[in-house]
Amino acid sequence: MTSTRRPLVAGNWKMHKTIGESTGFVREFLALDPDFEAVDAVIFPPFTALFATFEALAGSRLGLGGQTMCEHESGAFTGEVSPLMLLDGGAQWVILGHSERRAYNGETDAAINRKVHTALRLGITPIVAVGESAEDHAAGRTHAHVVRQTAIAFDGVTDDDVARCVVAYEPIWAIGTGLSDSPEGANDVMAQIRGSVAGLERTRLLYGGSVKPENIGAFVAQPHIDGALVGGASLLPQSFRDLMVNARAPR
Repeated sequence: MTSTRRPLVAGNWKMHKTIGESTGFVREFLALDPDFEAVDAVIFPPFTALFATFEALAGSRLGLGGQTMCEHESGAFTGEVSPLMLLDGGAQWVILGHSERRAYNGETDAAINRKVHTALRLGITPIVAVGESAEDHAAGRTHAHVVRQTAIAFDGVTDDDVARCVVAYEPIWAIGTGLSDSPEGANDVMAQIRGSVAGLERTRLLYGGSVKPENIGAFVAQPHIDGALVGGASLLPQSFRDLMVNARAPR
């Protein structure tokens, strides 16, 4: 099976980097002359550094996104960041439903669905994150869990709009632990995700969970894996460039 979907490497910086560190990353990364001919790349800095990062990457093909967003465009929502604010800061992408947001901020599947609708309406590309806990994994509930999360996230979304999105499968037990699923195991789960909602056959699916330059190629070589959502390994310019280079695995 040969995929024509273009690989995507997404760097989620989480709560790392000041404004100066973020713009410094961009300068160093672009000085490495990254090759965007075969692989797309996008970074997700903290909100405080969003606009400065946008200015630093102006004219490059490196994409920019927010790590989350509110489902509302404005209002009395203290501490939230609206999609209009993301656009104002130069972002064209957003991560929705990351397991840390689900665990620490109480984000529900239904709320993520509302955010997907808002993002699509405003022209922001959502990366929808799904994944199972260690307990669900051990109990054999992985497929049922991620299929349910995916189905709810895209409830009421047209096939064509689903195809505009990206889905990231991140097994929670592999995030930041140094552990990762096998490429074959991840591909099996992602095949279930791809078949769960109409339109996902055209959507890029990313794997996340302790991805690094040394293993990304083996994941992207799988037929249902089109790239990676990367945490720690995206924080250094050389490492992020190496992720892009190694994501050009035989498809």
